[in-house]
Amino acid sequence: MRRISMFGATGSIGESTFDLLMRQGGAAAFHTVALTGGRNVARLAEMARALRAEVAVTAYDDCLPDLRTALAGSGIAAIAGPQALLEAADRPADWIMSAIVGAAGLAPGFHALRHGTTLALANKESLVTAGPLLMAEAARHGARILPVDSEHSAIFQALVGEDIAAVERIVLTASGGALRDWPLDRLARATVAEALAHPNWAMGQRITIDSASMFNKALEVIETREYFGVAPDQIEVIIHPESLIHSMVGYRDGAMMAHLGAADMRHAIGYALNWPERADLPVARLDFAALGQLTFRAPDEARYPALRLAREVMATRGLAGAAFNAAKEIALDHFIGGGIGFADMAAVVDATLAALSHRNSLGNAPMGLEDVLAMDHLARQEAGIAARAIGTRRAG
Repeated sequence: MRRISMFGATGSIGESTFDLLMRQGGAAAFHTVALTGGRNVARLAEMARALRAEVAVTAYDDCLPDLRTALAGSGIAAIAGPQALLEAADRPADWIMSAIVGAAGLAPGFHALRHGTTLALANKESLVTAGPLLMAEAARHGARILPVDSEHSAIFQALVGEDIAAVERIVLTASGGALRDWPLDRLARATVAEALAHPNWAMGQRITIDSASMFNKALEVIETREYFGVAPDQIEVIIHPESLIHSMVGYRDGAMMAHLGAADMRHAIGYALNWPERADLPVARLDFAALGQLTFRAPDEARYPALRLAREVMATRGLAGAAFNAAKEIALDHFIGGGIGFADMAAVVDATLAALSHRNSLGNAPMGLEDVLAMDHLARQEAGIAARAIGTRRAG
């Protein structure tokens, strides 16, 4: 029986993974080692009971009493806190879903690779902040990383049986998010609720806003560079409002391989769960006659400055990805909290990178896991300063 763990079980990726696990036999088919979540301990306990997990972990110490109560009589251990997440990652499993949102997902995924496991990676921040480290750790322990972002799963599938040296270009598709058709001068006034009205995908709050700002796509551009090892100038972004083509790979003979499917994350999750086989998945099948047409347009970097910033990060490399992601997370916090406007998020990230580049050698700095985590901490501090300054000017 295959041993599985899931980090970030109660988020949107976790819920979709849980759905597939239950459809494929649940506790009768999988030995669940660990499930982790945040403050939604009632749902975490429900999942843990359904899958008969060995242990359930909440990231928050103050949630532990509620988790213990919810699991009373089940025989499932309940633990809490950042160290508990690492302890759960150190429990051997054959397949681990890494779906914790943000830089918090890096350390648990890094620990899991030490057991030579298959890591289904939905936490794009891991590759953005520490791509070379993560890939080297996987190679060192004979572990496998399978991409779960819909775009990178699509690229991975389009490369099956192909030589990466024959790749000429990789085209990431982007929905454009909730605000893609707004006039440029109106973006600065966009509210959190407006940025959350995604036309195609049902996702969590943070990733949905990142989709509207294109910061999500900026992370994916960097992730593509780190995972597939292609040059930055081989990576393109195209806005595809229908979200049916998830990415495309172009080869040196002019051929393009595109991965198409309904806007449902269970495609990518199911592929990683069942790889190298394909299994029946409960996703909609495309009716091309009903679709009628697929449309595309080039992204305007004046509207989406996150894409320009991603190019700068790839040019710098080193700890620039860690600084970029940390600044993006803090900028998003301040936008959600009402301290800055929608368009100010890119300004916060830009200011943070400029300040850190002036004081630190981001591209040439030592790069161990502790270095990445230290830069993450420093960039959060710097981004907080920048966000408060921008917020003050905005309020005045």
